[in-house]
Amino acid sequence: MPEGSVDAAASVSPLVRKAAAWSWRLLVILAAVGVLLWLVKQLELIVVPFALATMLAALLLPAVDYLDRHGFPRGLAVAVMLLTGFGAVGGILAFVINQFIQGAPELTEQVSKSIDSVRGLLLKLPFGLTEDMLNRPGDAVIEALRDNSERLTSGALSTASTATEIITGAVLVLFTLIFLLHGGRGIYGFVTRIFPVSVRERVREAGRAGFGSLIGYVRATFLVALVDAVGIGTGLAIMRVPLALPLASLVFLGAFVPLVGAVVAGFLAVVVALIAKGWIVALITLGLIVAVQQLEGHVLQPLVMGRAVSIHPLAIVLVIAAGGVTAGIVGALLAVPVLAFLNSAVRVLLAEDPAAEEAELAAEAGPVVKADADQIDDADA
Repeated sequence: MPEGSVDAAASVSPLVRKAAAWSWRLLVILAAVGVLLWLVKQLELIVVPFALATMLAALLLPAVDYLDRHGFPRGLAVAVMLLTGFGAVGGILAFVINQFIQGAPELTEQVSKSIDSVRGLLLKLPFGLTEDMLNRPGDAVIEALRDNSERLTSGALSTASTATEIITGAVLVLFTLIFLLHGGRGIYGFVTRIFPVSVRERVREAGRAGFGSLIGYVRATFLVALVDAVGIGTGLAIMRVPLALPLASLVFLGAFVPLVGAVVAGFLAVVVALIAKGWIVALITLGLIVAVQQLEGHVLQPLVMGRAVSIHPLAIVLVIAAGGVTAGIVGALLAVPVLAFLNSAVRVLLAEDPAAEEAELAAEAGPVVKADADQIDDADA
């Protein structure tokens, strides 16, 4: 190196040199992440169904393995669980939609009565308000609710996406789920053959640990969501709040978006209770939701999820926000499962003893299903 270059480099502060070295490396990493996100966005119609199928596989795989171990042919076990799962979900959705359609007119009438009561109260106050001033906005709200009730109950899917995309995504989810349940371990073993032999087993252990955490996360979230929905739905039904079952279903679905989803669904339940039954029932509903969520946070989640998939609340909020900004509702739904998978996989990749780290994660998460080494090693044969 020329003497002038040496003198110029020596004249730069070591702190500046280190900052520059970190900066260009971070820029390269950010560029790689940006390209990856761009590719995911371009292939959204493939990536999202695959991610949803992976989550469903994590939920159903323990049951399929249980049937397999007890003498069921693997294909029959997959068919039984798919028919059972889709039958249950389809029946629940049909029941909820029917209840929502039947309850919407009642809720509209309750809103009309509430608006009339508020109008009468405001007219008595010494603010100089006239009946005509209050009638116009109130009548507009009531008319909008009545005119759009059919659209709200029957046309929701038309605003979500095109019919072609929905059908294509559903077919991809179904076929991907079938193959993941039937031979997912062999597929994973074949894919990991692209890695050098020296690191292949470490990568496989990382993937097994990540999927084990995903199983724990999905299982725990499903149980927590079910308890939330049953508890809150029962309370709403006892208080005769309109749309109790659809609101309980929203609570169930909202629980799959940690922190944020439960708050939004609970807020909707309180608003409906306030409109339909008054502020006393609304306060009771609020207390019920807080009590159920306290039970969830302090008893259910530590019991069924374990430490292996426990993530700091700040990390959850930030990753949900990032997922929502990047990919909307689907991004918010998938953000935490992806983080749970990466959290365990990276820990195993960086561990001095990957097998011991994987065993520790499995013990912390509870009885999650691990991939059998023989089934994965078949891909190397």
